[in-house]
Amino acid sequence: MQLREKAQLMSGSEIDRTLTRLAHEVIEKNDTLTDMALIGIRRRGVPLAERLAEKITQLASCRLPVGVLDITFYRDDLSTVDQKPVVQKSDIGFSITGKDIILVDDVLYTGRTTRAALDALFDQGRPRRVQLLVLIDRGHRELPIEARYVGKYVETTDREIIEVKLQETDQDERVLMVEKTE
Repeated sequence: MQLREKAQLMSGSEIDRTLTRLAHEVIEKNDTLTDMALIGIRRRGVPLAERLAEKITQLASCRLPVGVLDITFYRDDLSTVDQKPVVQKSDIGFSITGKDIILVDDVLYTGRTTRAALDALFDQGRPRRVQLLVLIDRGHRELPIEARYVGKYVETTDREIIEVKLQETDQDERVLMVEKTE
């Protein structure tokens, strides 16, 4: 299977502006930021959570803790992902019990990654509330999961894939729509 670039959906500056807007939304939709934390879903959710925490700090003078969640063993499609999946450590570094947690991911598609993240998260403790923030929501849900904070809604077909590229992981900064070709 080959992938063909179909369109650039966001530039680096558009990603930055979107994260600023999302930071404003987080501040506006929550009574307090006390006892709130951001947890990025490994891989690209982590730098997005870190960037978001910086923006919230600039806007609200409140530093939110940021954790890293690896969901590899919690996936229900593990056998289809890879022969030997690479498992990296979750690194939350604070108690999540009683906290308002915002899970951060790059793309919301079927909802299976979010379901796996919730399973992994609840193995770490019992948060007071969990909200989901995604840069891109592309629809096609297989599970009843919706994000509270969405950077951009993008209509896609099953043949299209959203690729988020970030400096921290890809040495590039943009969001692409690519299409599977035979």
